[in-house]
Amino acid sequence: MAKHLPLLALLLAASGAMAETLYIAAEHSPPASMREGGEVTGRETEKIREMLARLAVPYKIDILPWKRAYTMARERPHTCVYSTARTPEREKQFKWAGPTDEAEWIFLGRADHKFQLRTLDDARSLRIGTYHGDARDEFLRARGFNVEPVLSDASNPKKLLLNRIDLWAVGVRVGAAPPQQQIGADGAIVPLLVFHRVKVYLACNPTVPDALVERMNATLEAMRRDGSFARLERKYAELEKRK
Repeated sequence: MAKHLPLLALLLAASGAMAETLYIAAEHSPPASMREGGEVTGRETEKIREMLARLAVPYKIDILPWKRAYTMARERPHTCVYSTARTPEREKQFKWAGPTDEAEWIFLGRADHKFQLRTLDDARSLRIGTYHGDARDEFLRARGFNVEPVLSDASNPKKLLLNRIDLWAVGVRVGAAPPQQQIGADGAIVPLLVFHRVKVYLACNPTVPDALVERMNATLEAMRRDGSFARLERKYAELEKRK
């Protein structure tokens, strides 16, 4: 019996860690994550809620500005953030559960400028508007591009139309309306190049136990196999059509 005590203690410790409340944050980014009627909802939100319900993991979830949500997950124990692009720059900063979705990174430009972009390198001489600290900003900055970050991404289309930047780097997730359409600038602002494709995840602080992250990944994979992902994606596709 004595020889089993260390193993028993380890299992009890792991069980206690798994029972700790997870703090989860996301930005307002319909249809993936948003607040409606005081409740945090959305396609990726529902995937994560269902996954945690299957695991019987207690959690609290909130919608915050992206920079705050991301910083909390990096610095606050037992905290996760979604939907987070998994990039080489971020790989070692988090533990990853997913993917829950995919996204395209696109350069938008003024329709009357007609930049000829065939590859990412074609944008190297241009001024690129980014959202400070997000994945596209990190990606382009690390590769030596001329980025002009702002603290609010809403400033970038205004800067673009005023000719203060040449391109606006955006991320468009499955089922989401294009950013230029969301702000009523269809026609004035147009897509020029899909410069990268990424998968997005629930990114967790390193203090989240490995055993819990493994269980989250296994449950998300089970949800993909049993049709739960497809069901939620159909649900939100129908909701978008009705708008």
